[in-house]
Amino acid sequence: MAKVGFVGLGIMGTPMAGHLIDAGHTLYLYDIKPIPAELTGKGGVACATGTEVASHADIIITMVPDTPHVAAALFGENGIAAGLTAGKIVVDMSSIAPVETKEFAAKINALGCDYLDAPVSGGEVGAKAASLTIMVGGPEAAFETVKPLFEKMGKNITLVGGNGDGQTTKVANQIIVALNILAVGEALLFASKAGADPAKVRQALMGGFANSRILEVHGERMVNRTFNPGFRIELHQKDLNLALTGARQLQMSLPSTALAQQLFSSVAAHGGAALDHSALVKALELLANHTVTPDA
Repeated sequence: MAKVGFVGLGIMGTPMAGHLIDAGHTLYLYDIKPIPAELTGKGGVACATGTEVASHADIIITMVPDTPHVAAALFGENGIAAGLTAGKIVVDMSSIAPVETKEFAAKINALGCDYLDAPVSGGEVGAKAASLTIMVGGPEAAFETVKPLFEKMGKNITLVGGNGDGQTTKVANQIIVALNILAVGEALLFASKAGADPAKVRQALMGGFANSRILEVHGERMVNRTFNPGFRIELHQKDLNLALTGARQLQMSLPSTALAQQLFSSVAAHGGAALDHSALVKALELLANHTVTPDA
């Protein structure tokens, strides 16, 4: 069994760490908030700093919201880097910028340690079900060492390439997810305003070529008006900002991604930044002066 550090115990990190504890691994835990009792109650070891986590663990996982948070967790005061010794592996499972990821990897490599960027897709549901898709960038030997841990947290696990390639894949994933949410929202809104029952339309579409995981899960959210967050709009905005920033750096255009970002921004401007990203449909509803189904 491995000695694993886990830094970042939010909506995603807590169930992910829990699966590793359940599998028999020793977990050293740190978060800026109190460590969840559900983790310490089944054997997780609470630590006072990231440095303390890294000093105890051989593999250290970070799962925090954005690029600056990863930088702080790794290299800030009492950060992970200060507790590393040669031969350890740092695994960032956050969704952050590919360019900065390569810089972080170089700094960790300089300490004699390997670095994997391993962002995930699947949201809170996937984290709880241990069914996450995990997209990994980094050296193959380190990937093979960490893979048994990935298998306790996810199902579709792919070594895409070198450092930064995992994060690039996640950005691509978030483009596809956003545009699928937009498509499902437009379709159900069109059906509803035309007088059809959107729940039955969704059911019919799920039997054809238009079926998707987004139609299944987020289409149901749109019909039932259940926008409690599995993945918050503000986090998807962060991911699309990575895409649009990268597009500018590559001197290319992502027009549909830009549109989705503007619609997310509209929902956020109306107080919905913390809603589930399926609530993008609310921006479309404002434009149509119609809701898919009436709000409760």
